[in-house]
Amino acid sequence: MTKRTAARQAEAERNDRALLVAAREVVGSEGAHASVAAIAERAGVGIGSLYRRYRTKEELFQRLCAIALDDYLQAAREGLADPDPWAGLAHYVTTSLALGPGSLAPIAGTITVTPEMVEKSASGDEAVAGLVSRAHASGVLRPDATAADLELLIEQLSRSPLLDQLRKQGRADLLPAALAARARLVTIALDGLRAGTTPLPGDPPGYELFTERWSKPAD
Repeated sequence: MTKRTAARQAEAERNDRALLVAAREVVGSEGAHASVAAIAERAGVGIGSLYRRYRTKEELFQRLCAIALDDYLQAAREGLADPDPWAGLAHYVTTSLALGPGSLAPIAGTITVTPEMVEKSASGDEAVAGLVSRAHASGVLRPDATAADLELLIEQLSRSPLLDQLRKQGRADLLPAALAARARLVTIALDGLRAGTTPLPGDPPGYELFTERWSKPAD
């Protein structure tokens, strides 16, 4: 490989990382209607560079989802590697929330779910079920909390209206305080999962709240 080829490859990899970070940020603030122009602008690359890497916006979003699923699976496996069931569960939640701004839930139902996404999602679900089962067995997790509850909690906490507003306002001076406040709220929410607290109302949620959302509606 020549130096020129290596340099071009390195630039392409930098652009790809920037596009994926930008896509996550723009989807977090604008949802599935995020435009490729907004994503390219946020990434600091031209639209041509985006389309050279991803033929369509859907392809970009599919790649974004696949990476996110890999990250969540890694967080769950790290949690399982912790000998402390509660610390492992908390690690999965806090690490998942730190992966990126916002949730990718707005994409649900707008793109085709690829076999790769299905496989990665199943692996992640299995790992999270292991975290929950272990925490239940050790008595640290409230018995009425399910894996679906845990995933929905992460989805709810992944979006911070305060942080979104401050970022749009360019108030970098307030971001550290807002992040610290969010960390407190996450800890409060996690403590609500501990055994010995008030019973949860209603029936536990099912995973159809996740899977059915990702089915594209018929034309």
